[in-house]
Amino acid sequence: MRYMSFEGEGRASYGIATDLGIHDLGARIGSVIPDLKSYLRASELGLVPATAADLATDYAVGDIAYLPPITEPGKVICVGLNYEGHRLETGRPMQTYPTLFARFADTLIGHGVAIRRPPVSEALDYEGELAVVIGRSGFRIPRGEAASFVAGYACFNDASLRDFQNHTHQFMPGKNFPATGAFGPDMVTPDEVGALDALKIETRLNGVVVQQAKLDELLFSIEELIAYVSIFTALSPGDVLVTGTPGGVGFKRTPPLFMKPGDVVEVEIDKVGQLRNEIAEELPKG
Repeated sequence: MRYMSFEGEGRASYGIATDLGIHDLGARIGSVIPDLKSYLRASELGLVPATAADLATDYAVGDIAYLPPITEPGKVICVGLNYEGHRLETGRPMQTYPTLFARFADTLIGHGVAIRRPPVSEALDYEGELAVVIGRSGFRIPRGEAASFVAGYACFNDASLRDFQNHTHQFMPGKNFPATGAFGPDMVTPDEVGALDALKIETRLNGVVVQQAKLDELLFSIEELIAYVSIFTALSPGDVLVTGTPGGVGFKRTPPLFMKPGDVVEVEIDKVGQLRNEIAEELPKG
C-alpha cells in the first residue's frame, strides 16, 4: 500500500494512493482516526477496519496538494555520515555509533511544495535520503526484531543551510529552518518495496544527477538504527528516522553547488517514489 496525507477541497485528510487515484480514508473514518499517525497507532492496537479490496477513487492526483505523509511526527531523528562516500568527502573519521540529530516536525513539507531559502543564507544544500516511518511502539528493540517495527518508507530531502550547520559541531541550526524538510510523496509499506539492498537512491538538481548510491551502502542498517535509537528513547507509531545521505553534496564540490530560487530538486528511490520540490525564497512572516 501507498499511504499519503493531502489537502483536498480545502480539507486536510489522508488515504491510499492507487493507480487510479486517491482513496480518502479521512472521509470515511476521520471522525475517530483523524490522521495517518493515528491510523498507525490504531493499526497497532488492531482497531482499524479491514480495507476493502476494491478501493473507491475519491480524488485524481492533480486535484490534491501533498502534505508530508506523517504531518505531525512525535520524533524526526536524522542520521549523519551514514554512507562511506559522504563520510570520506567530509573528512570525518569512522564512527563507532550512528551520528544523530533532531529535525523539528514543523520544518516538514510535502511533495510539490517549495523548499524555502532564508534571506540569512545562500548556502542551501540538498541531501537525498530514505525515511523510515515507525509503525509499532517499542523501547530497547532487539536488532533481530527491528524490521517488524517499520510501517513504511518514503523519500526525504534533508535540505541544509551549511553555514549555520557549521557554526559549531552541533548540526541543529542548519537543519531546522522553515520549509526545508521535504518528505514524501507517499509512505510505501515494506511488502510493496521488498528487499532494500539493491535499490538505488538518486538526487537530481535541475535534471542533473548529483547523488547516487545503493541502499546496501548504508554504514548503519535500518535494523541497527532502530535498535540503537530505541536504547535511549521509546519509538512510537509515526516517528520518522531519516537514514543519511550519499556522497555528492553541494558544499563539498569545487566550486560549491548550492540550491537557489528557481531550481528544481528531485529525490528518487527505486520502488519508493520520486519527491520533487522547487526552490523559492522564504516567505515573510506575519
